Amino acid sequence: MTVLVLGDQLCREVGPVARRPDERVLMIEATEFGRRLPYHPHKLTLVFSAMRHFRDALRADGRTVEYRQVERFADGFDDHFDGHPGDDLVAMRPVGDGATRRLRNLVGERGGTLEFVRDERFLSDPATFDEIAGAPPFRHEGFYRAMRRRTGYLMTDGEPLGGEWNYDDENRDTPPADYDPPDPPRFEPDELTRSVREWVDDAFMASEETGWPDTGAWADPSPFAWPVTREGALTALEDFVTHRLPEFGPYQDAMVAEEPTMNHALLSPALNLGLLRPGEVIERAIAAGREDDAVPINSLEGFVRQVLGWREFVRHVYRRTMPDLASANQLGADRDLPGAYWTGDTGMRCLRDAVEGVRRRGYAHHIERLMVLSNFALLYGVDPAQLNEWFHAGFVDAFHWVTTPNVIEMGSFGAGVFASKPYAASANYVDRMSDFCGDCRYDHRETTGEDACPFNALYWDFLDRNEDRLRPNGRMGLVYSHLDDKDADELAAIRERAREVRRRGREGEL
Repeated sequence: MTVLVLGDQLCREVGPVARRPDERVLMIEATEFGRRLPYHPHKLTLVFSAMRHFRDALRADGRTVEYRQVERFADGFDDHFDGHPGDDLVAMRPVGDGATRRLRNLVGERGGTLEFVRDERFLSDPATFDEIAGAPPFRHEGFYRAMRRRTGYLMTDGEPLGGEWNYDDENRDTPPADYDPPDPPRFEPDELTRSVREWVDDAFMASEETGWPDTGAWADPSPFAWPVTREGALTALEDFVTHRLPEFGPYQDAMVAEEPTMNHALLSPALNLGLLRPGEVIERAIAAGREDDAVPINSLEGFVRQVLGWREFVRHVYRRTMPDLASANQLGADRDLPGAYWTGDTGMRCLRDAVEGVRRRGYAHHIERLMVLSNFALLYGVDPAQLNEWFHAGFVDAFHWVTTPNVIEMGSFGAGVFASKPYAASANYVDRMSDFCGDCRYDHRETTGEDACPFNALYWDFLDRNEDRLRPNGRMGLVYSHLDDKDADELAAIRERAREVRRRGREGEL
């Protein structure tokens, strides 16, 4: 019997690794993974370094670990079964669509068996979600409340702590001009991580089939500083609850130039690799709230909602709606992603800042992802699948199960399986939630004309061209009443400005 550990299941505390301490462990590091897309160097460094550190930690515990470094994943199974004919494998069930079937086939073709057990990196299993959520359209709020009741997190006597389930209305403040958030922790790469980083630079370029820029052409990374071990991830958790959790809530949606992380936790890479577990992350935050009166309920609840609610929710949405979700495109958007998403070369301050964060760190916080990067692509008319591939390639915490519901459904309104309306907004939203507009080449108050913010004409044009699909939506009544206030000449000028913005996007002149 052998325990198979996949590259995003790096957890010693639960699952088959914990329950079968005397069994050998098989890990396969396949180079082909890094060639599917022009992945950010930090993402590849994070994944491969974390895998190798996990291997070394298991060996230090006395475990037998077969670590197969191969070109293709199938080659790793070839090597394993050459040495262990007819072996029986056990693994946590993978999240990726179709991965269970593909892995079983690979093992079966080589004369072995593969048993899957529950993925304990999540707090809810499929049966729990299906019981709560029913049939699509799925609703996050109901699922989140049910999970609060089932886990007891932030509950007292059967009621939500503080009297409210959701404090989102208190999490939209704009920080003062002189606000200086705490610096996030930086993890100096050790010798192993440095060697992985050098190998990544040498070994990986984009697949020729993508037609996209190679990694070296678009990513301009700053020094790698993400945690790659369980110990480092725990340190990152402690730093967050000590220094940034108290003000996480009020400024959760704020965007500030030169402050790419604000008070965000930066724990999603470690969670998505298995270095941290959601239960321990939530419980540490709740404990910090008990220990420190400076942690307000809106900060605590906002963080718990992200981990217990949203992260669990999108995992199951992905499971229930794939493979159709990956190609969903109910608005018929078919334009190519503007080159500015690769280069950061644009006069739009908000878009430039968000893209630069991706190019340098493989990171942008959730409002930049939704209301700048996804919102602009939605209004522009970018093919959702193409935007999804860009997110998947560019972000250190991106896996297909993460990006597909967030980008195709939440960001692009691609399917209607849980989003009740498109998250479309003009420059007014960006101005309200950020300090970008005051120092931008474009005027956020203008809709048409050479200096008008591209968001504005694209916003009204988006509503106009999707009117048949969106006007019947009850949540869109107010915005369509504003569109109705525009006369024919104004609409013609908006359409012309939108065409000009798209031309600029195609030609790299945004």
